[in-house]
Amino acid sequence: MSEIKILHNPRCSKSRQTLQLLEEKGVSPVIVEYLKTPLGVEEITSIMKKLGISDPREMMRTKEDEYKAQNLKDNALLPQQLVEAMANTPKLIERPIVIHGDKAKIGRPPESVLDIL
Repeated sequence: MSEIKILHNPRCSKSRQTLQLLEEKGVSPVIVEYLKTPLGVEEITSIMKKLGISDPREMMRTKEDEYKAQNLKDNALLPQQLVEAMANTPKLIERPIVIHGDKAKIGRPPESVLDIL
């Protein structure tokens, strides 16, 4: 059985709720505190594939000040540039993201991650 990972921010209520839900289901995920251990471009690209998305903005926190400050809403930006922005500014990555094998789900709402367990 493949391990289950959660990209987790302990200060985020949705992230905590998702982790609690997994634990209630008997799952002990590998917890990746991505703000302390930032993800690289390859990891982020891999997670996008697992989420089944091609537009990096679908896994970005578009309301963050950093998103506005870096002018990431500019449609001229290439997907690679958006991925690099997430690698350089981990706060931009939506949370939590649960990864299981070749699938991933954003835990908004937390129950949505149950599809991939």
